[in-house]
Amino acid sequence: MAEPHTQSNELAFFTSAKPVRLFFRMALPGAVSMVASVLYQFLDGIFVGRILGAEAFAALNLAFPFVIINFAIADLVGVGSAVPISICLGRQENAEADNIFSCACILIVASGAVLGAALYAGAPLFMRLLGAEGGFAARAAEYLRVYALCSPVTTIVFAMDNYLKICGRVKTSMALNIVMSFLGAGLEFLFLFVFGTGIWGAAAATCLSMMVCAVLAVIPFARRKMQLRFRLPHFSRRIVARILSCGTPTFLSNISGRITSILMNLLLVRLGGAPAVSIYGMLMYADGFVISLLYGSIDSVQPAVGYNYGAGRRDRVRAIEACCFTAAGVLSVVLAAVLFLFPEAITALFLEDAAGAFRAEAAAAMRIFSLTYLSRWFSFTTQSYMLAIGKSAPASGISVATAFVFPVILLAAFYPAGLTGIWLNFPSTAFLAALLSAAVLIRERRRG
Repeated sequence: MAEPHTQSNELAFFTSAKPVRLFFRMALPGAVSMVASVLYQFLDGIFVGRILGAEAFAALNLAFPFVIINFAIADLVGVGSAVPISICLGRQENAEADNIFSCACILIVASGAVLGAALYAGAPLFMRLLGAEGGFAARAAEYLRVYALCSPVTTIVFAMDNYLKICGRVKTSMALNIVMSFLGAGLEFLFLFVFGTGIWGAAAATCLSMMVCAVLAVIPFARRKMQLRFRLPHFSRRIVARILSCGTPTFLSNISGRITSILMNLLLVRLGGAPAVSIYGMLMYADGFVISLLYGSIDSVQPAVGYNYGAGRRDRVRAIEACCFTAAGVLSVVLAAVLFLFPEAITALFLEDAAGAFRAEAAAAMRIFSLTYLSRWFSFTTQSYMLAIGKSAPASGISVATAFVFPVILLAAFYPAGLTGIWLNFPSTAFLAALLSAAVLIRERRRG
Protein backbone atom coordinates (compact mmCIF):
# COMPACT_ATOMS: atom_id res chain seq x y z
CA MET A 1 0.00 0.00 0.00
CA ALA A 2 1.45 3.38 -1.00
CA GLU A 3 2.29 5.83 1.76
CA PRO A 4 0.06 8.95 1.73
CA HIS A 5 1.56 12.26 0.66
CA THR A 6 1.23 15.39 2.70
CA GLN A 7 2.17 18.87 1.59
CA SER A 8 5.64 19.64 2.92
CA ASN A 9 6.49 22.91 4.64
CA GLU A 10 8.73 23.74 1.69
CA LEU A 11 5.84 23.46 -0.78
CA ALA A 12 3.48 25.38 1.50
CA PHE A 13 6.04 28.18 1.42
CA PHE A 14 5.51 28.46 -2.36
CA THR A 15 1.96 29.72 -1.85
CA SER A 16 2.26 31.61 1.44
CA ALA A 17 5.50 33.62 1.41
CA LYS A 18 5.71 37.16 0.11
CA PRO A 19 7.00 37.08 -3.50
CA VAL A 20 10.21 39.01 -2.77
CA ARG A 21 11.04 36.78 0.19
CA LEU A 22 10.22 33.68 -1.87
CA PHE A 23 12.44 34.88 -4.70
CA PHE A 24 15.46 35.46 -2.49
CA ARG A 25 15.00 32.23 -0.56
CA MET A 26 14.94 30.26 -3.83
CA ALA A 27 17.33 32.36 -5.90
CA LEU A 28 20.21 32.96 -3.49
CA PRO A 29 21.05 29.28 -2.86
CA GLY A 30 20.65 28.64 -6.58
CA ALA A 31 23.02 31.49 -7.39
CA VAL A 32 25.56 30.24 -4.84
CA SER A 33 25.34 26.77 -6.39
CA MET A 34 26.04 28.19 -9.81
CA VAL A 35 28.90 30.38 -8.52
CA ALA A 36 30.55 27.23 -7.18
CA SER A 37 29.93 25.44 -10.47
CA VAL A 38 31.21 28.35 -12.55
CA LEU A 39 34.32 28.76 -10.42
CA TYR A 40 35.08 25.12 -11.09
CA GLN A 41 34.53 25.63 -14.83
CA PHE A 42 37.00 28.51 -14.69
CA LEU A 43 39.49 26.39 -12.75
CA ASP A 44 39.03 23.62 -15.30
CA GLY A 45 40.03 25.96 -18.11
CA ILE A 46 42.84 27.51 -16.07
CA PHE A 47 44.32 24.14 -15.09
CA VAL A 48 44.24 22.84 -18.66
CA GLY A 49 45.57 26.08 -20.16
CA ARG A 50 48.37 26.61 -17.65
CA ILE A 51 49.42 23.02 -16.93
CA LEU A 52 48.89 21.37 -20.33
CA GLY A 53 49.32 24.41 -22.60
CA ALA A 54 47.55 26.31 -25.35
CA GLU A 55 46.92 23.34 -27.67
CA ALA A 56 45.22 21.36 -24.89
CA PHE A 57 43.08 24.38 -24.01
CA ALA A 58 42.03 24.73 -27.64
CA ALA A 59 41.32 20.98 -27.82
CA LEU A 60 39.08 21.20 -24.74
CA ASN A 61 37.09 24.01 -26.33
CA LEU A 62 36.84 22.17 -29.65
CA ALA A 63 35.36 19.11 -27.93
CA PHE A 64 33.16 20.89 -25.42
CA PRO A 65 30.12 21.47 -27.69
CA PHE A 66 29.89 17.69 -28.03
CA VAL A 67 30.14 17.32 -24.25
CA ILE A 68 27.11 19.62 -23.93
CA ILE A 69 25.28 17.56 -26.55
CA ASN A 70 26.01 14.54 -24.35
CA PHE A 71 23.93 16.14 -21.61
CA ALA A 72 21.25 17.55 -23.93
CA ILE A 73 18.95 14.51 -23.85
CA ALA A 74 19.20 14.35 -20.06
CA ASP A 75 18.26 18.03 -19.90
CA LEU A 76 15.39 17.38 -22.29
CA VAL A 77 13.95 14.79 -19.90
CA GLY A 78 15.03 16.44 -16.64
CA VAL A 79 13.67 19.91 -17.39
CA GLY A 80 10.77 18.48 -19.37
CA SER A 81 9.64 16.40 -16.40
CA ALA A 82 10.26 19.16 -13.83
CA VAL A 83 7.55 21.42 -15.27
CA PRO A 84 4.64 18.90 -15.22
CA ILE A 85 5.82 17.56 -11.85
CA SER A 86 5.62 21.06 -10.32
CA ILE A 87 2.21 21.70 -11.85
CA CYS A 88 0.91 18.28 -10.69
CA LEU A 89 2.09 18.94 -7.13
CA GLY A 90 0.34 22.32 -7.23
CA ARG A 91 -2.87 20.50 -8.18
CA GLN A 92 -2.28 17.89 -5.43
CA GLU A 93 -1.88 15.15 -8.06
CA ASN A 94 0.92 13.45 -6.11
CA ALA A 95 0.72 9.97 -7.65
CA GLU A 96 1.00 11.44 -11.15
CA ALA A 97 4.00 13.51 -10.07
CA ASP A 98 5.72 10.40 -8.66
CA ASN A 99 5.10 8.47 -11.85
CA ILE A 100 6.50 11.21 -14.09
CA PHE A 101 9.54 11.45 -11.78
CA SER A 102 10.20 7.69 -11.91
CA CYS A 103 9.74 7.43 -15.68
CA ALA A 104 12.04 10.41 -16.23
CA CYS A 105 14.90 8.90 -14.21
CA ILE A 106 14.78 5.70 -16.26
CA LEU A 107 14.70 7.64 -19.53
CA ILE A 108 17.75 9.73 -18.50
CA VAL A 109 19.93 6.73 -17.66
CA ALA A 110 18.93 4.84 -20.82
CA SER A 111 19.46 7.81 -23.13
CA GLY A 112 22.83 8.53 -21.48
CA ALA A 113 24.02 5.03 -22.33
CA VAL A 114 22.91 5.24 -25.97
CA LEU A 115 24.25 8.74 -26.67
CA GLY A 116 27.47 8.06 -24.77
CA ALA A 117 28.17 5.02 -26.95
CA ALA A 118 27.59 7.06 -30.11
CA LEU A 119 29.88 9.89 -29.02
CA TYR A 120 32.64 7.50 -27.96
CA ALA A 121 32.61 5.76 -31.33
CA GLY A 122 32.42 8.96 -33.36
CA ALA A 123 34.80 11.23 -31.42
CA PRO A 124 37.84 10.99 -33.76
CA LEU A 125 35.66 11.49 -36.85
CA PHE A 126 33.92 14.54 -35.37
CA MET A 127 37.24 16.27 -34.70
CA ARG A 128 38.54 15.54 -38.21
CA LEU A 129 35.34 16.92 -39.73
CA LEU A 130 35.97 20.17 -37.86
CA GLY A 131 39.35 20.45 -39.57
CA ALA A 132 41.50 19.51 -36.57
CA GLU A 133 44.59 17.41 -37.21
CA GLY A 134 47.37 15.64 -35.36
CA GLY A 135 47.73 16.08 -31.62
CA PHE A 136 45.09 18.80 -31.57
CA ALA A 137 42.43 16.39 -32.88
CA ALA A 138 43.67 13.46 -30.78
CA ARG A 139 43.50 15.45 -27.54
CA ALA A 140 39.99 16.70 -28.31
CA ALA A 141 38.74 13.16 -29.04
CA GLU A 142 40.43 11.85 -25.87
CA TYR A 143 38.67 14.47 -23.76
CA LEU A 144 35.26 13.75 -25.28
CA ARG A 145 35.57 9.97 -24.90
CA VAL A 146 35.90 10.17 -21.10
CA TYR A 147 32.58 12.02 -20.86
CA ALA A 148 31.00 9.51 -23.23
CA LEU A 149 32.10 6.53 -21.12
CA CYS A 150 30.67 8.04 -17.93
CA SER A 151 27.47 9.29 -19.56
CA PRO A 152 25.03 6.68 -18.13
CA VAL A 153 25.78 7.84 -14.57
CA THR A 154 26.74 11.51 -14.90
CA THR A 155 23.81 12.69 -17.00
CA ILE A 156 21.26 12.31 -14.21
CA VAL A 157 23.00 14.71 -11.80
CA PHE A 158 21.44 17.91 -13.21
CA ALA A 159 17.96 16.37 -13.29
CA MET A 160 18.28 15.37 -9.63
CA ASP A 161 19.21 18.98 -8.91
CA ASN A 162 15.87 20.04 -10.47
CA TYR A 163 13.96 17.45 -8.45
CA LEU A 164 15.54 18.60 -5.18
CA LYS A 165 14.42 22.16 -5.94
CA ILE A 166 10.90 20.97 -6.76
CA CYS A 167 10.77 19.42 -3.28
CA GLY A 168 11.87 22.74 -1.81
CA ARG A 169 15.34 21.42 -0.90
CA VAL A 170 17.21 24.34 -2.42
CA LYS A 171 19.90 24.29 0.28
CA THR A 172 20.52 20.58 -0.28
CA SER A 173 20.88 21.30 -3.99
CA MET A 174 23.32 24.10 -3.18
CA ALA A 175 25.39 21.85 -0.90
CA LEU A 176 25.66 19.13 -3.56
CA ASN A 177 26.73 21.63 -6.22
CA ILE A 178 29.41 23.01 -3.91
CA VAL A 179 30.66 19.51 -3.10
CA MET A 180 30.73 18.63 -6.80
CA SER A 181 32.71 21.75 -7.67
CA PHE A 182 35.31 21.44 -4.90
CA LEU A 183 35.70 17.70 -5.43
CA GLY A 184 36.12 18.18 -9.18
CA ALA A 185 38.70 20.95 -8.71
CA GLY A 186 40.69 18.89 -6.20
CA LEU A 187 40.67 15.78 -8.39
CA GLU A 188 41.62 17.76 -11.50
CA PHE A 189 44.61 19.38 -9.78
CA LEU A 190 45.66 15.95 -8.51
CA PHE A 191 45.32 14.28 -11.91
CA LEU A 192 46.96 17.02 -14.01
CA PHE A 193 49.59 18.53 -11.69
CA VAL A 194 50.53 15.59 -9.47
CA PHE A 195 49.93 12.53 -11.65
CA GLY A 196 50.49 14.24 -15.03
CA THR A 197 47.64 12.36 -16.68
CA GLY A 198 47.09 14.61 -19.69
CA ILE A 199 43.80 16.05 -20.88
CA TRP A 200 41.80 12.90 -20.15
CA GLY A 201 42.43 13.54 -16.44
CA ALA A 202 40.55 16.85 -16.64
CA ALA A 203 37.47 15.09 -17.99
CA ALA A 204 37.82 12.18 -15.55
CA ALA A 205 37.96 14.54 -12.56
CA THR A 206 34.73 16.25 -13.58
CA CYS A 207 32.96 12.96 -14.29
CA LEU A 208 34.01 11.37 -10.99
CA SER A 209 32.75 14.36 -9.01
CA MET A 210 29.45 14.25 -10.90
CA MET A 211 29.06 10.53 -10.29
CA VAL A 212 29.61 10.91 -6.55
CA CYS A 213 27.05 13.72 -6.30
CA ALA A 214 24.55 11.86 -8.48
CA VAL A 215 24.58 8.99 -5.98
CA LEU A 216 24.29 11.38 -3.01
CA ALA A 217 21.33 13.14 -4.68
CA VAL A 218 19.45 9.88 -5.33
CA ILE A 219 19.77 8.60 -1.73
CA PRO A 220 17.04 10.77 -0.07
CA PHE A 221 14.59 9.91 -2.86
CA ALA A 222 15.41 6.20 -2.56
CA ARG A 223 14.84 6.41 1.23
CA ARG A 224 11.39 7.97 0.56
CA LYS A 225 12.26 11.09 2.58
CA MET A 226 11.18 13.54 -0.13
CA GLN A 227 7.90 14.85 -1.51
CA LEU A 228 8.71 12.96 -4.72
CA ARG A 229 9.06 9.18 -4.43
CA PHE A 230 10.19 6.39 -6.71
CA ARG A 231 7.43 4.02 -7.73
CA LEU A 232 6.96 1.27 -10.29
CA PRO A 233 6.86 3.41 -13.45
CA HIS A 234 3.89 3.38 -15.75
CA PHE A 235 4.94 4.69 -19.14
CA SER A 236 2.38 6.08 -21.53
CA ARG A 237 2.47 8.10 -24.72
CA ARG A 238 0.82 10.98 -22.90
CA ILE A 239 3.53 11.15 -20.21
CA VAL A 240 6.40 10.85 -22.68
CA ALA A 241 4.82 13.45 -24.97
CA ARG A 242 4.33 15.83 -22.04
CA ILE A 243 7.95 15.45 -20.94
CA LEU A 244 9.23 15.97 -24.47
CA SER A 245 6.98 18.99 -25.03
CA CYS A 246 8.06 20.77 -21.85
CA GLY A 247 11.72 19.86 -22.31
CA THR A 248 11.93 20.83 -25.97
CA PRO A 249 12.89 24.49 -25.40
CA THR A 250 15.91 23.56 -23.27
CA PHE A 251 16.82 20.70 -25.60
CA LEU A 252 16.60 22.86 -28.69
CA SER A 253 18.63 25.56 -26.97
CA ASN A 254 21.35 23.06 -26.07
CA ILE A 255 21.44 21.29 -29.42
CA SER A 256 21.05 24.30 -31.67
CA GLY A 257 23.50 26.26 -29.54
CA ARG A 258 26.08 23.48 -29.84
CA ILE A 259 25.50 23.22 -33.59
CA THR A 260 26.13 26.96 -33.78
CA SER A 261 29.30 26.51 -31.68
CA ILE A 262 30.47 23.76 -34.00
CA LEU A 263 29.86 26.00 -37.03
CA MET A 264 31.76 28.80 -35.32
CA ASN A 265 34.65 26.49 -34.45
CA LEU A 266 34.69 25.37 -38.08
CA LEU A 267 35.05 29.00 -39.20
CA LEU A 268 37.49 29.86 -36.42
CA VAL A 269 39.85 27.01 -37.32
CA ARG A 270 39.95 28.37 -40.87
CA LEU A 271 40.11 32.08 -40.00
CA GLY A 272 42.55 31.97 -37.09
CA GLY A 273 43.48 28.41 -36.18
CA ALA A 274 43.87 27.23 -32.59
CA PRO A 275 44.40 30.78 -31.19
CA ALA A 276 40.99 31.88 -32.51
CA VAL A 277 39.38 28.75 -31.02
CA SER A 278 41.05 29.62 -27.70
CA ILE A 279 39.59 33.15 -27.75
CA TYR A 280 36.17 31.75 -28.50
CA GLY A 281 36.68 29.31 -25.62
CA MET A 282 37.40 32.18 -23.24
CA LEU A 283 34.24 33.96 -24.38
CA MET A 284 32.28 30.77 -23.72
CA TYR A 285 33.76 30.54 -20.23
CA ALA A 286 32.62 34.11 -19.61
CA ASP A 287 29.21 33.26 -21.06
CA GLY A 288 29.03 30.19 -18.85
CA PHE A 289 29.67 32.38 -15.82
CA VAL A 290 26.92 34.89 -16.63
CA ILE A 291 24.34 32.38 -17.85
CA SER A 292 25.00 30.07 -14.90
CA LEU A 293 24.32 32.91 -12.47
CA LEU A 294 21.12 33.74 -14.33
CA TYR A 295 20.17 30.08 -14.45
CA GLY A 296 20.94 29.58 -10.77
CA SER A 297 18.84 32.52 -9.66
CA ILE A 298 16.00 32.60 -12.21
CA ASP A 299 15.47 28.91 -12.91
CA SER A 300 15.64 28.08 -9.20
CA VAL A 301 12.35 29.96 -8.88
CA GLN A 302 10.70 27.91 -11.65
CA PRO A 303 9.26 25.24 -9.32
CA ALA A 304 7.51 27.93 -7.26
CA VAL A 305 6.15 29.57 -10.43
CA GLY A 306 4.90 26.24 -11.78
CA TYR A 307 3.40 25.27 -8.42
CA ASN A 308 1.47 28.55 -8.13
CA TYR A 309 0.40 28.32 -11.76
CA GLY A 310 -0.94 24.81 -11.12
CA ALA A 311 -2.71 26.08 -8.00
CA GLY A 312 -4.40 28.86 -10.00
CA ARG A 313 -2.53 31.69 -8.24
CA ARG A 314 -1.85 33.90 -11.28
CA ASP A 315 -1.34 36.99 -9.11
CA ARG A 316 1.58 35.32 -7.35
CA VAL A 317 3.01 34.13 -10.64
CA ARG A 318 3.13 37.72 -11.95
CA ALA A 319 4.65 39.05 -8.71
CA ILE A 320 7.36 36.39 -8.62
CA GLU A 321 8.23 36.95 -12.27
CA ALA A 322 8.54 40.72 -11.66
CA CYS A 323 11.29 39.87 -9.16
CA CYS A 324 12.94 37.57 -11.70
CA PHE A 325 13.06 40.15 -14.51
CA THR A 326 14.39 42.88 -12.20
CA ALA A 327 17.12 40.70 -10.72
CA ALA A 328 18.18 39.34 -14.12
CA GLY A 329 18.50 42.83 -15.59
CA VAL A 330 20.58 44.23 -12.73
CA LEU A 331 22.85 41.19 -12.57
CA SER A 332 23.48 41.15 -16.32
CA VAL A 333 24.37 44.84 -16.59
CA VAL A 334 26.83 44.57 -13.69
CA LEU A 335 28.55 41.52 -15.20
CA ALA A 336 28.65 43.16 -18.65
CA ALA A 337 30.52 46.08 -17.09
CA VAL A 338 33.06 43.71 -15.49
CA LEU A 339 33.74 41.95 -18.80
CA PHE A 340 34.09 45.26 -20.64
CA LEU A 341 36.45 46.84 -18.10
CA PHE A 342 38.77 43.90 -17.35
CA PRO A 343 39.27 41.82 -20.53
CA GLU A 344 43.07 41.56 -20.16
CA ALA A 345 42.80 40.17 -16.65
CA ILE A 346 40.30 37.53 -17.78
CA THR A 347 42.57 36.49 -20.67
CA ALA A 348 45.57 36.18 -18.34
CA LEU A 349 43.64 33.77 -16.12
CA PHE A 350 43.64 31.14 -18.85
CA LEU A 351 46.83 31.80 -20.86
CA GLU A 352 49.34 33.74 -18.77
CA ASP A 353 52.12 33.67 -21.38
CA ALA A 354 49.99 34.58 -24.40
CA ALA A 355 51.64 36.80 -27.02
CA GLY A 356 50.79 40.49 -27.28
CA ALA A 357 48.84 40.15 -30.53
CA PHE A 358 46.75 37.35 -29.04
CA ARG A 359 46.02 39.42 -25.92
CA ALA A 360 44.96 42.41 -28.00
CA GLU A 361 42.60 40.31 -30.14
CA ALA A 362 41.19 38.58 -27.05
CA ALA A 363 40.60 41.91 -25.26
CA ALA A 364 38.81 43.38 -28.30
CA ALA A 365 36.66 40.25 -28.59
CA MET A 366 35.77 40.34 -24.88
CA ARG A 367 34.69 43.99 -25.02
CA ILE A 368 32.42 43.38 -28.00
CA PHE A 369 31.10 40.22 -26.37
CA SER A 370 30.26 42.03 -23.09
CA LEU A 371 27.57 44.05 -24.89
CA THR A 372 25.59 40.81 -25.24
CA TYR A 373 24.37 41.00 -21.67
CA LEU A 374 22.76 44.39 -21.99
CA SER A 375 19.81 42.58 -23.58
CA ARG A 376 20.44 38.81 -23.24
CA TRP A 377 18.83 38.71 -19.78
CA PHE A 378 15.43 39.64 -21.19
CA SER A 379 15.09 36.70 -23.57
CA PHE A 380 16.55 34.31 -20.98
CA THR A 381 14.01 35.30 -18.32
CA THR A 382 11.12 35.30 -20.78
CA GLN A 383 11.99 31.80 -21.94
CA SER A 384 12.25 30.61 -18.33
CA TYR A 385 8.84 32.11 -17.52
CA MET A 386 7.15 30.53 -20.54
CA LEU A 387 8.67 27.17 -19.67
CA ALA A 388 7.64 27.39 -15.99
CA ILE A 389 3.96 27.80 -16.91
CA GLY A 390 4.06 25.02 -19.50
CA LYS A 391 3.97 27.25 -22.61
CA SER A 392 6.55 25.23 -24.51
CA ALA A 393 5.82 26.58 -28.02
CA PRO A 394 6.83 30.23 -27.40
CA ALA A 395 9.72 29.09 -25.18
CA SER A 396 10.93 26.85 -28.02
CA GLY A 397 10.65 29.71 -30.50
CA ILE A 398 12.81 31.98 -28.35
CA SER A 399 15.25 29.14 -27.72
CA VAL A 400 15.82 28.17 -31.35
CA ALA A 401 15.96 31.76 -32.56
CA THR A 402 18.52 32.72 -29.91
CA ALA A 403 20.72 29.66 -30.18
CA PHE A 404 20.58 28.95 -33.92
CA VAL A 405 18.46 31.03 -36.30
CA PHE A 406 19.75 34.51 -35.46
CA PRO A 407 23.42 33.45 -34.99
CA VAL A 408 23.57 31.55 -38.30
CA ILE A 409 21.96 34.39 -40.24
CA LEU A 410 24.37 36.86 -38.64
CA LEU A 411 27.36 34.58 -39.31
CA ALA A 412 26.60 34.90 -42.98
CA ALA A 413 25.96 38.65 -42.73
CA PHE A 414 29.14 39.38 -40.75
CA TYR A 415 31.42 36.90 -42.51
CA PRO A 416 33.23 39.60 -44.57
CA ALA A 417 34.37 41.20 -41.29
CA GLY A 418 36.40 38.10 -40.36
CA LEU A 419 36.96 37.41 -36.67
CA THR A 420 35.41 40.74 -35.67
CA GLY A 421 32.21 39.66 -37.42
CA ILE A 422 32.09 36.51 -35.30
CA TRP A 423 32.47 38.52 -32.09
CA LEU A 424 29.72 40.95 -33.23
CA ASN A 425 27.40 37.99 -33.68
CA PHE A 426 26.77 37.66 -29.94
CA PRO A 427 25.39 41.13 -28.99
CA SER A 428 23.46 41.32 -32.24
CA THR A 429 21.79 37.96 -31.57
CA ALA A 430 20.91 39.02 -28.02
CA PHE A 431 19.25 42.23 -29.24
CA LEU A 432 17.12 40.40 -31.82
CA ALA A 433 16.16 37.79 -29.22
CA ALA A 434 15.05 40.54 -26.83
CA LEU A 435 12.76 41.99 -29.50
CA LEU A 436 11.26 38.54 -30.16
CA SER A 437 10.76 37.97 -26.42
CA ALA A 438 8.96 41.30 -26.04
CA ALA A 439 6.57 40.26 -28.80
CA VAL A 440 5.95 36.93 -27.02
CA LEU A 441 5.16 38.64 -23.71
CA ILE A 442 2.80 41.14 -25.36
CA ARG A 443 0.96 38.28 -27.08
CA GLU A 444 0.74 36.32 -23.82
CA ARG A 445 -0.68 39.31 -21.96
CA ARG A 446 -3.34 39.89 -24.63
CA ARG A 447 -4.42 36.27 -24.28
CA GLY A 448 -4.84 36.82 -20.55
